[in-house]
Amino acid sequence: MTDTDSERVKDKTGRARNTRAGGGGGSGDPAAPSLTTEERKRRDRHTIEKAELSDREIGGIGEESSLWSDAWDSLKRKPIFLVSAFLIAVFVAMAVAPGVFASIPPLFVDQTCPEGEGGCWQNPQYAELGRSAESPSSEHWFGHDVQGRDQVTRVVYGARNSLTIGLLVAGSATVIALLLGSMAGYFGRWADALLSRITDIWFVIPLLLAGIAFLNIVPRRGPLQVAAVLTAFGWASMMRIVRSSVISEKNQEYVQAARALGAGPIRIMFRHILPNSLAPVLVFTTITIGVIIGAEATLSFLGVGLQLPAISWGLMVSEAQRRVQTSPHLLLYPGFFVSATVFAFILMGDALRDALDPRLR
Repeated sequence: MTDTDSERVKDKTGRARNTRAGGGGGSGDPAAPSLTTEERKRRDRHTIEKAELSDREIGGIGEESSLWSDAWDSLKRKPIFLVSAFLIAVFVAMAVAPGVFASIPPLFVDQTCPEGEGGCWQNPQYAELGRSAESPSSEHWFGHDVQGRDQVTRVVYGARNSLTIGLLVAGSATVIALLLGSMAGYFGRWADALLSRITDIWFVIPLLLAGIAFLNIVPRRGPLQVAAVLTAFGWASMMRIVRSSVISEKNQEYVQAARALGAGPIRIMFRHILPNSLAPVLVFTTITIGVIIGAEATLSFLGVGLQLPAISWGLMVSEAQRRVQTSPHLLLYPGFFVSATVFAFILMGDALRDALDPRLR
């Protein structure tokens, strides 16, 4: 018998022994006992429970160490964020509940009203022409405007229109930019070329110049009309940022894995790419709110923004321009609140940028 025949006999003998030891189950492990159907189900159930527990533990670890939680931990230690958040909270509270802030001066001094007109100075339209352009005093902290209306009340009520326009324009521009930018960045080719060229056309039109040109032909200019015109010409910059973020994210390994598992373009875009592309968009949106508030004040100052009887910081500055030398307080207080609001949102954007960019931590 040759060596080859001997190896074949040993191989057949070994397979026969393994078959007898496995009880005919074909497991190949002499120490593995045969399991009943109920025992197999119990073992499989236990394995699934362990896998689900591991997934939950891994998910918890991922949440604890995510970009947003790390950013929040970093923001809480930044004085810039705390100061800007406090200022923004005050301005938002003024816009939501102006009557509360307009009632603060009467808590300290008695603001005399005509008989039967209690709380008259807390009405932003109440005027006494005899007190026109009156200087600040202990009774009226910011003085009176040209028509004899209390400046504290006017400044407080002016926050509502300014913040409303800023939030509307920034929110609407963000939605437009996310839709167009994600489509251009993800699909590329002809979609990217078409949307990018359209964006370039809008991008080269100056925002203030477009606002002056188009608001000048609008018969009634309220907050919605001003916000609509500023939105129409204020989304292009943000769209370019979204497009760049989506392009940088769509070739990442997690996107390729989702595509390999059969996820469609819509699911990949909204479930995977956009959540990881929001950091620069959030920073730019925050800064945009401040920029739009400044733009609205500029347009109202030029006479093409909000119209009377609306109350706006820009309108108050416009009314004060003829009396700057004789009554500087008419310009000082609304101008200060415009600057402080823009400053707060820009500070917030800088703080978010530092916290959301791992390279700057």
